[in-house]
Amino acid sequence: MSSLRNSLSNIFKEAFEDCGLPGNLGDVSVSLRPDLGQFQNNGALAGAKTAGKKPFELAQEIANKLKHSDVFSAVTVAPPGFINVKISDAFIASFIDRLFDDPRLGCPLVASPRNIVMDFGGPNVAKAMHVGHLRSSIIGDSLQRLFIFMGDCVTSDIHLGDWGLPMGMLIVELKRRQPDLPYFDKSRDGAFPDDPPVTITELEELYVTAAARCNADADVLGEAQKATVELQRGRPGYRALWRQFVDVSIGALRRDFDALGVSFKLWHGESRYQDRICTIIERLESNGYAVRSEGALVIPVTDEGDDEPIPPFMLMKADGGFLYGTTDLAALDERVHDLNAHAIFYVVDKRQSLHFQQLFRAARKTGLAGDCELQHVAFGTMNDLEGKPFKTRSGGVMKLTDLIAMVTDAALNRMAQAELANSASEDERPGTARRVGLAALKFGDLMHERSMDYVFDLDRFARFEGRTGPYLQYTGVRIRSIFHKSGREPGTRGVILPPIGSAERDLMLRLGALPDSVLKAYEQRAPHILCDFAYGLAQDFNRFYHQCHILGEPDPERKLSWLKLSQLSLRQLELLTFLLGIEIPVEM
Repeated sequence: MSSLRNSLSNIFKEAFEDCGLPGNLGDVSVSLRPDLGQFQNNGALAGAKTAGKKPFELAQEIANKLKHSDVFSAVTVAPPGFINVKISDAFIASFIDRLFDDPRLGCPLVASPRNIVMDFGGPNVAKAMHVGHLRSSIIGDSLQRLFIFMGDCVTSDIHLGDWGLPMGMLIVELKRRQPDLPYFDKSRDGAFPDDPPVTITELEELYVTAAARCNADADVLGEAQKATVELQRGRPGYRALWRQFVDVSIGALRRDFDALGVSFKLWHGESRYQDRICTIIERLESNGYAVRSEGALVIPVTDEGDDEPIPPFMLMKADGGFLYGTTDLAALDERVHDLNAHAIFYVVDKRQSLHFQQLFRAARKTGLAGDCELQHVAFGTMNDLEGKPFKTRSGGVMKLTDLIAMVTDAALNRMAQAELANSASEDERPGTARRVGLAALKFGDLMHERSMDYVFDLDRFARFEGRTGPYLQYTGVRIRSIFHKSGREPGTRGVILPPIGSAERDLMLRLGALPDSVLKAYEQRAPHILCDFAYGLAQDFNRFYHQCHILGEPDPERKLSWLKLSQLSLRQLELLTFLLGIEIPVEM
């Protein structure tokens, strides 16, 4: 199956082809004038010249071919050549009934599935996961769910920052505090302690202090840069210490991502590509792609058509150290040639746009990218109510664990105010509140066009009415309660009958449009399109629920029809919330 709009387009396509015109003129869109029709076709405007007729004349000819069809209750033409159609209620009901039997709810699979690698631009080791990484995780998780649903094979990689200057900063700061640790003994090449010298809490504090000290003191920064180079060149003590830093950080990050409901196939860090970097640099330097500039090794990426010069892509600093861009290029090489990626998507803050422009150009110019599609899936910043980057009340970076606790508390308060989940036990309520809080957090993020900055307004996001995640959950719980109260299990009994009211008709039209929205979200890498559709579906169902008293309906056939319509609404809502990473609780 396909969408309702696509089915109508096929009917119009045949009508245009019968007139000797291209079938693509038959594309139908949702009407901009609902008073004239539910859908419209503008093909006569584009095809009139080929047909040798005026647009209105051609439109009338097409309309005459369609107006006697059982599909339409009205086909009219408006100047200068728009064709407006209203669908018959019988056709709408028949289409939705067939849609019910499709396990994919009309949504297509991609014609040519691809191997996709998603790079989440993960946090640096030892650095607390902040809201920028939160946005990357939420957006990236939704997109990987969508890609997999559409039939692609997805390999997601957190891509940890574990090999650059932050590692050198940590080493220098720990050495300043505990110089007698065996890791700093140059003569020692093995048998280092198994237990890490710091906890995750201590490591996070170490990172903050080290960063501040390097920013304030050029000599300390120089020490950190030297330690970074020694680490990358294989100094045993530094390698052992680095490995423990990484293990401690990954343990904490796994707990954070599990709490968020986000998973990765790969937990690779920049360090993975050390050996590959050396091979790539040697090859690029020998074939002339990489050149020396003020002691550093770079790849020029400016093209003749550029309005302004683009800084060269730096492979290696003058002191022999590598940058995160170097590891990005090596990772790209592995993904293209070892993982056979057809596309690589980098879900990273839009402020990194220049870096990815340089990276993609370097990969294209050197041939490392091959035919692989490269895209920076850029996103904006999450801001507070004053429009500033989101932080804690004390001005520090907001940790994910603290943010989840905050949204959970807000959900508990909202549930208490609305007297929801009162039948749940004291043990069950925190779990429900956590699901509701995460829905508020995720939907509040995903409903915005991803490249936009937005204001994080927890009070608004946690409401059970309006454009919110909890509103979607509440609608799903409401539909399930209908079946619970009816004493029936959701099933396929009955036939969906033609609608008898506007709310019922609007709900059917909405259900028939799901495939269009899913495909558009997939093509544009845009989860907010799914949010818009899910919210519209919830609105339409609730209007239907209030207008059509399902459980009190005396006509058994009509009651079964409404129950079946409710079940289809729930299935679509469950699919959409799954794609958004939101879980509908058992009760609210």
